[in-house]
Amino acid sequence: MSYTDGQIWTIIAIIGVGTYLIRFSFLGLVGNRKLPEWALRHLRYTPVAVLPGLVAPLVLMPNPVTGEADPVRIAAAFATIVVGWWRKDMLPSVIAGVITYGGLQYLL
Repeated sequence: MSYTDGQIWTIIAIIGVGTYLIRFSFLGLVGNRKLPEWALRHLRYTPVAVLPGLVAPLVLMPNPVTGEADPVRIAAAFATIVVGWWRKDMLPSVIAGVITYGGLQYLL
């Protein structure tokens, strides 16, 4: 299906307005009000739920065309998870992942 320039710009404008309204509904209308405790409790888990969804596709299938997994990325992710679970701290786990990734890239 092919679109004209006008249709493409209309779609971009509609998506932009929709994105703005979604963000404004939360930040502009609720931003200066006290949220209930149950909402704050659920919002605490948002980063924990979003981050794996962003990272997992990059680790498990870095090349979506061929569908090949990269063993270096999987090893770095594994090192990050193990050190994070062991140390219960983000900084050492990120450092372990970066060192593992860089070291294996250098070796291989």
